Amino acid sequence: MEFDRDQWSALADSAPLPLTAADVERLRGIGDPIDLAEVDTIFRPLSSLLQMYVAATRGLHLATGAFLRDIGARTPYVIGVAGSVAVGKSSMSRLLREMLSRFPETPSVALVTTDGFLHPNAELERRGLMERKGFPESFDRRAMLRFVHEVKSGVPEVHAPVYSHLTYDIVPDARIVVRSPDVLIVEGLNVLQPARVGASTPLAISDFFDFSIYVDAHPEHVKQWYVQRFLTLKDTAFQDERSYFRRYGSLSDEEATATASAIWDRINAPNLLRNIAPTRGRATLVLTKGPDHRMRRMRLRKL
Repeated sequence: MEFDRDQWSALADSAPLPLTAADVERLRGIGDPIDLAEVDTIFRPLSSLLQMYVAATRGLHLATGAFLRDIGARTPYVIGVAGSVAVGKSSMSRLLREMLSRFPETPSVALVTTDGFLHPNAELERRGLMERKGFPESFDRRAMLRFVHEVKSGVPEVHAPVYSHLTYDIVPDARIVVRSPDVLIVEGLNVLQPARVGASTPLAISDFFDFSIYVDAHPEHVKQWYVQRFLTLKDTAFQDERSYFRRYGSLSDEEATATASAIWDRINAPNLLRNIAPTRGRATLVLTKGPDHRMRRMRLRKL
């Protein structure tokens, strides 16, 4: 089913909007111009739709349990969010977590990014994969599977590693603790990839998703957003002496633009075109952005 902005917004015109402009400002990512009007147009219907899906899944759980005479504890509703670097999926995930947690039916919403499951830099260097960071082979796939499997299985407390975008590496001994949430959002580049042929396990983390979202945009637009974000970081985070990218902090805008474009063409574009974009058709919902970062089209898979 396909919707434009007006059609999508009208789906939930009476639903509440629990966020304020200050909330959106706090939650949006660098370079993402999302505002309260965009949240009202896109996230209000989306959060309402997800509430219906969560309620229906709980009802199915109870009915199935009654039929099997084994009504066990309900398990978290798992949502996957995929898309390119710089497309805005992190902002979307944070906003979605905040909105869903404001509903009385889903007060506990956890968000985990797959960045934490990247192999540490030392291991990537040992394997010769530093230039392929973010590609499927740079992630600890078994650890990701184990984490999502345990959460979905109802394990009371599950830990996930922490990744620092400042140091560009896994933070030693740091953990995110997930304690039986109502909803778990898993955000990452490759979360919709199917299981690999010939892999030791036939499972993929997407097999544990109840709902999945792909944030889409034209690659040239995403490249522009990536370059603009790089320029912003050059004057902010890259100035920190702890930053892995501190060497870029002294570049001129022209040099930084050329550097970011080269990084995009060498690493991010091939990963998007070969690994990320091909998973778009596996999503329950595809949200397509225009060049201004605004959502233009919504495509929802029929039940």
